[in-house]
Amino acid sequence: MANPQKKQSGNAPGLSKQLNPAHVWAIAFGCIIGWGSFINPGKKFLPNSGVAGTAIAMVLGGLVMVIIAFSYAYMIPKYPKAGGEFTFTKNCFGKRPAYLCGWFLVAAYLTNVPMNSTAIGLIVDGIDGPADILKFGFHYSVAGFDIWLGEILLAGGILLLFGWFNIIGVQKAGIIQTVLAVTLATCAFTLFVAGLVSSKANGINMEPIWGFDKAAAMEAGATTANIGKFAHKGTRGILSAILATFAIAPWAYVGFDTIPQAAEEYNFSYKKVMKIMVVALIFGCFVYVSNNTVAAAAQQNWPDRVMAGDWVLLIAAEELLGTFGKVLICLGVSSAVLSGIMGFYLASSRLMYSMSRDGYLPPWFGVIDEKYHTPRNAMIFCILISLSGPVLGREALGWFVDMAAIGASIGYFFTSAATLVTIKKFGDGTKTLKTMAILGVAFSVIFVILQLIPIPGLSGVHFGKESYLMLIVWIVIGLAFYLKQRSHFMQDED
Repeated sequence: MANPQKKQSGNAPGLSKQLNPAHVWAIAFGCIIGWGSFINPGKKFLPNSGVAGTAIAMVLGGLVMVIIAFSYAYMIPKYPKAGGEFTFTKNCFGKRPAYLCGWFLVAAYLTNVPMNSTAIGLIVDGIDGPADILKFGFHYSVAGFDIWLGEILLAGGILLLFGWFNIIGVQKAGIIQTVLAVTLATCAFTLFVAGLVSSKANGINMEPIWGFDKAAAMEAGATTANIGKFAHKGTRGILSAILATFAIAPWAYVGFDTIPQAAEEYNFSYKKVMKIMVVALIFGCFVYVSNNTVAAAAQQNWPDRVMAGDWVLLIAAEELLGTFGKVLICLGVSSAVLSGIMGFYLASSRLMYSMSRDGYLPPWFGVIDEKYHTPRNAMIFCILISLSGPVLGREALGWFVDMAAIGASIGYFFTSAATLVTIKKFGDGTKTLKTMAILGVAFSVIFVILQLIPIPGLSGVHFGKESYLMLIVWIVIGLAFYLKQRSHFMQDED
């Protein structure tokens, strides 16, 4: 049987240059803003960090990402190949570090696809009210959450459809992504304006502004009237509130770093990359902070809603704009979910294609579709893995968030470290760039520590036990691929 990778040599098809700056911005922004900005205000942000803690954490996280973006903007023109951080690491540190970086980046990107797919059922539930049109067929529970056949079929169908879009051509995917990203931004801005002008939105509603201990409040049967007893207070409480959201900033902003994954498919100058990344990050930060703030400001009893497990932002939008608000949120989160699926499919498949092309993954992953010039087999693998999302249900969202955060943090670390090596090699980096790269390394290490190591006195910051288990499973799968390709790693470094 012929080696599939040989198809990429000579006159064989390669990746086509079909992406313009708007497409690339849309991919980055659409990946940054997925289901989380619409659902996490009630699930994580408001109880863990409140309005103030979330705003501070997201702004600080965005600034850290801008610091790290300097390294990406420098490295992309040096190594303009699919694979991004993996390619940077391979050229600067060798095979094994490159494999480590690449495998965890796959986790960062690929877990976001099933993560987004699990929100599809929630969108329909928000639209159909008590009708529950997706709750048919067999059902079962995961971590106390009921999963129905109807929800699995709808989410699975969308995953298959958008996977097919990625296979039949990156330009088509780029156009669809741009439409979705513009729709998403419009919905978020409209809701923000409604929050500013409506008399129903009130600053006093935002209390407790640093969030509260949700588990303790629910155990005590607390309500909004006495939620202050469980509010995060004092230096330690406020620090925990901020860090609980800051620690997952790599997940929140993962997406701007998908830009180098499609570097071989740009039809524009690499000089525009930094501006595209910064604009995407600014848009992303605005949506996170705006959605979270509006969700609290529009409701006097948002703590009750949080503890009841309600979709807090949807209720807030309906309070502000009536039925139109409900439609607006469903349209916005639909665009966010679909753009996230599209963008992370693209990033994951390009990364796995690049790793296969260079011998780090089996040759099967490196097959390019002869008609559409896209990494067909890598996409098929991404689709199959992503179908786990609808099966596991929405309670798995937090586990996927943690996996994405650790994978992104590792990618940021290697990119920043590779920038320092490359600056020394070429002697063309400025003092500002070198400083940014050093800070990027430091912040990446801080993120990993916050995510993996329980720190006494800081609650709600590190991984949960299910996330540790998923991390172990992912490492085992990675070791299996590593052993399969061990002859490649035993060879002398290029």
